[in-house]
Amino acid sequence: MKMVTALCLLSLVTGAALAAAAPRARDLGVPFDGTPGPLNAITDVAGVSVGHVTLLDSSDPKHQVRTGVTAVLPRGRDSGQLPVFGGWFALNGNGEMTGTAWLEESGMLEGPVLLTNTHSVGVVRDAAIAWRVKSGQADASGYWWSLPVVAETWDGYLNDINGFHVRAEHVFAALDGAHGGPVEEGNVGGGTGMICHEFKCGIGTSSRRVTVGDRSYAVGVLVQANYGRRETLRIAGVPIGEHLREHRVYTDAALAGDMGSIIIVVATDAPLLPHQLKRVAKRAALGLARNGSYAGNGSGDLFVAFSTANAEAVRDQPLNAAQFVGNDAIDPILLGAVEATEEAIINAMVAARDLSGQNGRYAIAIPHEALRALLKKYNRLVNR
Repeated sequence: MKMVTALCLLSLVTGAALAAAAPRARDLGVPFDGTPGPLNAITDVAGVSVGHVTLLDSSDPKHQVRTGVTAVLPRGRDSGQLPVFGGWFALNGNGEMTGTAWLEESGMLEGPVLLTNTHSVGVVRDAAIAWRVKSGQADASGYWWSLPVVAETWDGYLNDINGFHVRAEHVFAALDGAHGGPVEEGNVGGGTGMICHEFKCGIGTSSRRVTVGDRSYAVGVLVQANYGRRETLRIAGVPIGEHLREHRVYTDAALAGDMGSIIIVVATDAPLLPHQLKRVAKRAALGLARNGSYAGNGSGDLFVAFSTANAEAVRDQPLNAAQFVGNDAIDPILLGAVEATEEAIINAMVAARDLSGQNGRYAIAIPHEALRALLKKYNRLVNR
């Protein structure tokens, strides 16, 4: 397993460079609504950082490792000390996101959001607490009290998911290696072994600049996409899945429904209260639907949203005061979350690469030229 660790550390070192070099959906001429931020990433929200650890090991034919961990830190290095207002939403609950009972009760997201595979949620949660103890100060009670938010999607089609390859040191590396700037997409971190609409998929991100009154704010989204059937896939309104029918992943009739999942993280620097952030989290479902998801019975579609504003109001004080966008002015933020979610998912598909895995299985990435040809056929291609 030393090979796995070495590859993980290499991924951390090269992630930013690879993110800058990889083509994205807009590079292929896919049209999207709205105005993205400079990076078109969740890190356009100032202070947000993202870290990946990617685990790839083919040395044992019976145990193909195709998994990892992704960490989203709302306030970067300060995430362990200063919470953010947050809210969450389950579109369909066939999945897991820990820490949501306290998030719902308190309206506070206290620490990072971590993404991994279904059978590694426990070890990632425990490691997140250990990281908090190691890197932070005790809370007012004198304890390192923590209920981390850890979410999952199932990568067992390609990954040896019952080999439990994610370990505490991988979580530490993702957290400690988190950074701002470009975010690596596709077969990385928690998205390494993920598939959506029966194409190889994984991590994707996007952002929007929105105007509320006379102020401009960022809305950023990061997804770990692992959902959907081929035939329902739509990109920029084009029924792509009806045309690209080759190399289907799920041929078993027992898997006729939507068996996958998606985790969506929404960040903003707009001042919003927890109940408003829950509304923002719900809007991610509309961006997901634009790409053809119907949130089937077997799908875990779990979303979390947070705001980096109101830093003083979330400190542990007897009396706090917070600013917030009025409900009648919130629409641009809601629309930004929809648009950024739609694009983040397609970015994950475009950035992904063909990957073989467990038991001789294989998932192809969406063919770029075929996608461009279909967009052109439907008069939706943007010339680049």
